[in-house]
Amino acid sequence: MMPFRMRDKKRWVVATIGALLLAAGILNFPKMQAWAEDRYLDLQLFTKVLNLVQQYYVEEVDTKKLIYGGIKGMLSELDPHTNFLPPTMYKEFESETAGEFGGLGIEITVKDDVLTVISPVEDAPAWKAGIKAGDRVVGIDGESTKGLSLVEAAQKMRGKKGSTVKLLILREGLKKPKEIAVTRGTVKLQSVKYVDMDEGYAYVRLTGFMDKTSKDLVSKLKDHEKKHKNIKGLIIDLRKNPGGLLDQAIKISDLFLDSGVIVTTMGRNQKRKEAEYAKKSGTLGAFPMVVLVDEYSASASEILAGALQDNNRALIMGQRSFGKGSVQSVVRLGDGSALKLTVARYYTPNGRSIQAEGIVPDIIVDNFSAEELEKARIKRMVRREADIKGHLLSEKEINNNKNGDSESPLDFWWASETESKDKKLSIRDELIKNDFQVLQAFNYLKAWKTLKQFKEL
Repeated sequence: MMPFRMRDKKRWVVATIGALLLAAGILNFPKMQAWAEDRYLDLQLFTKVLNLVQQYYVEEVDTKKLIYGGIKGMLSELDPHTNFLPPTMYKEFESETAGEFGGLGIEITVKDDVLTVISPVEDAPAWKAGIKAGDRVVGIDGESTKGLSLVEAAQKMRGKKGSTVKLLILREGLKKPKEIAVTRGTVKLQSVKYVDMDEGYAYVRLTGFMDKTSKDLVSKLKDHEKKHKNIKGLIIDLRKNPGGLLDQAIKISDLFLDSGVIVTTMGRNQKRKEAEYAKKSGTLGAFPMVVLVDEYSASASEILAGALQDNNRALIMGQRSFGKGSVQSVVRLGDGSALKLTVARYYTPNGRSIQAEGIVPDIIVDNFSAEELEKARIKRMVRREADIKGHLLSEKEINNNKNGDSESPLDFWWASETESKDKKLSIRDELIKNDFQVLQAFNYLKAWKTLKQFKEL
């Protein structure tokens, strides 16, 4: 989503629209007249109902409340990403894109008519309370979420810092709904998380696309390059990234592309397409890249993954992404409220629509929990020739014995297993041990040079 400001351009926009309407009217006055009459009748109906309520409703009513309600009802006929933002909500929206806001720290959407968590922000209140991606929120403080818009649901979840909200969630694997209490707090978004994978390799996780995401990413990669003299390979993790600002997705794509289309948008007029192109200046080196996506990678995440995939710049790995391929413009209205309006669809450089389709990875890789990985490791524990008592010694073992190292390979194997449990792992080792998809991505990066040596058959 890309914030849109009116301000100094307001008069110019009004004048331009007026000129276009005048020109259209001169060219086709009868059609314009019929359109205006139909629109007038529709507005007259709305005004008539409003006046009747104001005059005859059993109690006195707040006119602004009625108008706001009318706007919300009108927008509910459109897609779930088109919303009306009252003044307080618009202020909160602006603070979210700046990277700090109050609340629970979750990104939500409406999926199959049910309020669904796309992703909880790491270290935020919801994440600490145990809310997970994919959770379906069916109740908020004892009230059903059925029929709520995204804006209304968000409003119910927000509240005074330190207060508690109870979410009733449905989760795969649970036999009945589970109530989770979340204490509201200040959510600070660190959108770029970096891990040095050693030997020149880097891992970067993008949790969202905020105002400074591209700047922070460049800073991390420059520091890595300075430390290792180069970037030997890069993993960009977009899993559970719900998106954010369009311009940040474009800037980050441009870091790795020196030419070609990044993304195309097309609105109601399908003859008019707007494309964003990569520039050579500022492009980072041509090192191998693997991008991780999953079913909760949405919007700006899909734009970045699609741009790198279609330009053959990175290998996309993981699961098919969420499929939010629509563009929202935020228009500030006169009373401090705003309209978040879906105005176009996103298309990848090759012309693929992201909407409801998502990005299909080049390599499908399932993810496994730390518990599942541990079980798999135990199953893989097999005895080899070196573990059999009295086996024919290898040259390495003979040399070790000459140096006084007579430790049995089997004893060493068991000792290393015990030590690995007691020893505190580094962030890198912890990541590789507990995240199967990262492990596979890292393996592909390390094998990149070797694989390129094979000629096509």
